[in-house]
Formats: sequence, C-alpha cells, structure tokens
Amino acid sequence: MNDIEKYGEQIFENIKHVDDNGNEYWSARELMPLLEYSKWENFHKVIKRAMIACEASNNKVNDYFPEVRKSIISGKGRQSFIIDYHLSRYTCYLIVQNANPSKRSVALGQTYFAVQTRKQEITELEYSKLSEDEKRLYTRILVNNKNKYLFKTAKDAGVENFGKFNNYGYKGLYNGETAGQIAKRKNIEENKDILDYRGSEELGANLFRITQTEAKLKKDNIDNENDACMTHYTVGKTVRKAIEELGGNMPETLPTPEKSIQEIEKEELQKLEAK
Repeated sequence: MNDIEKYGEQIFENIKHVDDNGNEYWSARELMPLLEYSKWENFHKVIKRAMIACEASNNKVNDYFPEVRKSIISGKGRQSFIIDYHLSRYTCYLIVQNANPSKRSVALGQTYFAVQTRKQEITELEYSKLSEDEKRLYTRILVNNKNKYLFKTAKDAGVENFGKFNNYGYKGLYNGETAGQIAKRKNIEENKDILDYRGSEELGANLFRITQTEAKLKKDNIDNENDACMTHYTVGKTVRKAIEELGGNMPETLPTPEKSIQEIEKEELQKLEAK
C-alpha cells in the first residue's frame, strides 16, 4: 500500500463520522492535527480560505460549513464551548487545498482529494454564471494549487533557481517579458505577485501554461535546470501561439483589474463575517 492509499484508508477514513441519517462527515477539530496544525487560530484561517473558495464556486458557505458547538470540561471542572465544523468530503478537500503544502500530510492529502473529488469541480455552466471577480478568485485558487505541483515537479527535475524557471515560462507566454517587466508594465509593486493582478482570461492562459509544463516535465523525464527552463519557455510560447491562431487576446494586451485578489478575498471575508 502506497502513502496515498494509506492516507485515505488508514488515516482520513478513520476519523469519519456517520450521522443518524447515514450521512458521512468529518470534524474540523479532528482534521486539524491530521494536517499537522497545533493551534486552532492558525487552522481556522485555513478554514476561512476554504470558505472563500467554496463561495467562489457558487456554493452557500453555511450549507457546506455548518458550525457546531462542542462542550469541553476545563481542568478546574468548568464547562465551556468551542467552535467546530462538520465537514463533508468536499469541504475537507477545500481545506486541504488551502493548507500549508510544505507539511507532508497536507501534500499527501492534496493528492488524495484531487483524485476523490474531481466530480465536485464546478461545471462550465456554473462557471459562466460567476461574476468576473468570482471567476478571478476561482481561477486564481486553481493557479495557486497547480503551481504547487509544478514547483514540486520542477524541483524533482533539478530546478534550484525558481525565479529563473518562472521567468522562462513568462518569456514564452508574454513575448519575451520577465515577471519584473510585466510588473513594471502593469505598475505593480515589486513585492506583489503579478498573478494577483490579472483578469480571469489572463489567469486562464497561465493556468494552461502551468499544467502543461508540469505534464511535459514528467513526460520528457527532464532531469536538469536548463532543460526544465527551456521546457517552460517552449510551453509558454506554444500557449501564446495557440491563442494567436484562435484569434484571441494576447496576454500583454489584456487590462489590469482595479482590485487585486487580496482585495477581493478581503471583501469576501467581510461578507462571511457579517453573516
């Protein structure tokens, strides 16, 4: 049995509960140590990010993250209550996708849930009903998650200078522009992530670049940084050529949104807190 199977069968499934109606659920408090979080305050931030992802998929947060109160007895014998959430398999997936991928259990969980919950991804029709901000937020989450896999695959392929590796991909897609040059053109501060200042169409082009680069690195068994960088460049250039042949908008011609992803997330959090 490999680590992914062991994670699913021996760890995650062991903390599953079944209610009186036969519905399975997981306790957020029990999931927390499984994902190597020791403080509820830190894990609750992950849950909040998962709620934003849930809402971006046009789902009602209260339906997917029902809050419950658990009774505990303190050392002095006093009874108090703590917040918990009853989670579905899908909401567990959202939490794992928004947790710290440097934790081994999180990385295993991301792979496990990616396989188990594909059918929960939103449909093309559902996506079309989202506002532009919602599309940006949803696609940015996908880009962020897929980038994690790309960086891991790139590291396995021998990449050490990830700034250089990223720039090769950008240069292919953006007609020779590096991340720094894109930021300068868009008037984005140096310490900001340029992906947070892109519309859904531009994010979509980058998502395709990311997923196809990861796939090609694996397929071609790339084992050194120079070849990995050239692979990233070639994929970026191929995506650009495909956009051109389809008569689409070149990424550098697309407008820069007024609001960053962080500003949209902040607005979504305020909506959640107001409920």
